[in-house]
Amino acid sequence: MDQDRRVFLKTAGVAGAVVAIGATGASAAGCPLGPPAHAEGPHVWMNMDQVELDAAYDQSFYAPMLRQIIKRYASTSNETRARLGAPKHVSYGPTTVEGLDIFTTKKPNAPIFVFIHGGAWRAGEAKNYAFPAEMFVNAGAHYVALDFVNVIAAKGDIAAMADQVRRAIVWVHKNASSFGGDANRLYIGGHSSGGHLCGVALTTDWQKDYGAPADMIKGGLCMSGMYDLKPVRLSARSHYIKFTDAMEASMSSQRHIANLHAPVICTYGSNETPEFQRQNRDFAAAAKAAGKPVEFIEAANYNHFEMCESLGNPYGPNGRAALRMMKLA
Repeated sequence: MDQDRRVFLKTAGVAGAVVAIGATGASAAGCPLGPPAHAEGPHVWMNMDQVELDAAYDQSFYAPMLRQIIKRYASTSNETRARLGAPKHVSYGPTTVEGLDIFTTKKPNAPIFVFIHGGAWRAGEAKNYAFPAEMFVNAGAHYVALDFVNVIAAKGDIAAMADQVRRAIVWVHKNASSFGGDANRLYIGGHSSGGHLCGVALTTDWQKDYGAPADMIKGGLCMSGMYDLKPVRLSARSHYIKFTDAMEASMSSQRHIANLHAPVICTYGSNETPEFQRQNRDFAAAAKAAGKPVEFIEAANYNHFEMCESLGNPYGPNGRAALRMMKLA
């Protein structure tokens, strides 16, 4: 099986991950990475059969310690609140879930970073993503973590999630001065399914759809996201997301690159799934081909969840990228 996995990963374009797996002996240690052993079936996407594609959109097959890391998000967020104090919680819409947490810096008229959490579109809360706030606040920026409906509560509709995220970003822009923020230095970032929603926000026609300035967002950090939903639709995630042709088209930011007006940084870890790696490479390549300002970062030896955690570290791949994007590094 180890040989089969090496061949699969290599053909998927992640030969670097093969070296890491082979060198560490992860399988021998009882933590096998990649799709489970199976008889190869018909290919459903590129060179992957259904089992391989499902695993490529399920991080548990590539990050065996994911539950421990996610618990650390929450405990580190608790510690962050203990040091910084409770954030200002504000509603940006009429439903209970439409709220955001604002951690403010002491510097006046400071830039703003809005974070969109992940969780496979069906999990996650802003309170457990407070951990990056300390880095931003200490660097002289406000940190805003969004809450929004999950796809289960939205009856399988990702577009409902995207609308809430967009309205939250517009609220932050319009109300920046109320918490000492500079509306002209608004940056956004998202991880995993939040990286997908970040890409959707970055390719929004803000003027037409929300009456906001077309250049409202000054930069985006797309961390380990998804930007074309066709293969996601073919995966097991379609069991809880009610994909339609219209949703696939409208929610695939790679198909709307013409609306991308802000510089973007795409990041992923070399220990992420083959598809999450490819999605980020392809989105960055499409933006570059369209003449858009884009930077691409592959972080060696990080898995999917460690990449999110690195947003709170000024020396980590995402923390460093965010501060440089905001000209705070």
